[in-house]
This record gives sequence, structure tokens and C-alpha cells, in this order.
Amino acid sequence: MISWSRSRPVLPVLLLVIGGCATQRSIDLPTMPDWATRSAVLQDVTRWEFHGRIGVSSGGEGFNGKLWWWQRDDDFRASIGGPLGVGTVRITGFGSKFTITDKDGTEVEIRDAETELQAMYGWSIPVDSLRYWALGIPDPQQPASMEFDGDGLLATLEQQGWRVAIDQYRQAGGQTMPRRLTAHSNQGKVVLVIDDWAFY
Repeated sequence: MISWSRSRPVLPVLLLVIGGCATQRSIDLPTMPDWATRSAVLQDVTRWEFHGRIGVSSGGEGFNGKLWWWQRDDDFRASIGGPLGVGTVRITGFGSKFTITDKDGTEVEIRDAETELQAMYGWSIPVDSLRYWALGIPDPQQPASMEFDGDGLLATLEQQGWRVAIDQYRQAGGQTMPRRLTAHSNQGKVVLVIDDWAFY
């Protein structure tokens, strides 16, 4: 609740609050008329976040839960909430360094998020590449084989031993963005449903 007064400091403080909120307002992405432009634009998008749902299964282990992903350049934060006693697992990273925080607040610094998640919980997600797949483009650091749908959007992708299928798109940021994707590998299966996007 805001308490109004006649003292002068209120206006500058209020303007700072409004200015801070304004900087967090989601923006529209540039027009992407073809795949070359789309790929270039989305590779350059480095400030975004999404909320959605994730399903992970591997070797009889897995869960369905909520996923929040926050990306700022190479700095990212992901929160994965699921049942089966896992609670909320938080993954933060910068470059090749990662930290996993479990439901009890215990932090573990790691170098290979996929391997460590598999060892700790019996399931894994492709942390390094998922940030790109969620945007509907391949990880630019790895070779990839791609197929496109009738609208020129990425339909399937094979990369790093994973086969990714994007079977639903939706409008977000003024453009068509992935809504649902499924990734399969020998390690398991990941299903991601993105409920809302925000770009900054």
C-alpha cells in the first residue's frame, strides 16, 4: 500500500519506481520474414524469460512440473518444480559454470549440468542447448540437422544426440514462437510447454 504525503521526495522516488517497471516491459521482436533472418535475430536475443511446464523421463525416473527460465546474455537462472520429493531444483549458470540448488538449499557447483542432474536425480535436461531450442533455433555452437514446416519454421532438429520436434507455435513478442517441443535421446525424453514469453 502506498502512503501519500506532501513531502518532495515522493515524486522522484515514484518516478524511479515507474522507470524501473518500464525497463522490464516486454518488447516486440523484429520482423523475421525468412529462416536466415529468423535465425540471426533469435541468436542475438539475449534478454528474455518464459514460464511453462516440463516433463522429464529417463530410465524409469522422471516428473512433471513447472519451469521458469530467465536469460540475460550468458547468465541464466532456471527453476524446476516437481513432485516425487524433488521439490524445487534451481540451476544458475554463467558461461560453462553451473550451480544446482536443491529443495533444502544445498548448493553444488558443477561443470556438466546434464551429467550431474542424471547422477543426482536420475533424470537430465540438455541445459546448454535448451536455451536455443526453446527459441526455435539450433545451438549455434554445435552441428545440427534441421527440417522445416510449411511456414518455414523449425519442425525437427537433430543435435548432440537429441532429436527435437517443435509441434506447436504461438504468438509472442509480436512474432511466432515455440509453444510445445519434445526432445528425445538415449538419456530420456523432455517435453516442454511454454505458456508465456517475455523479451527485453
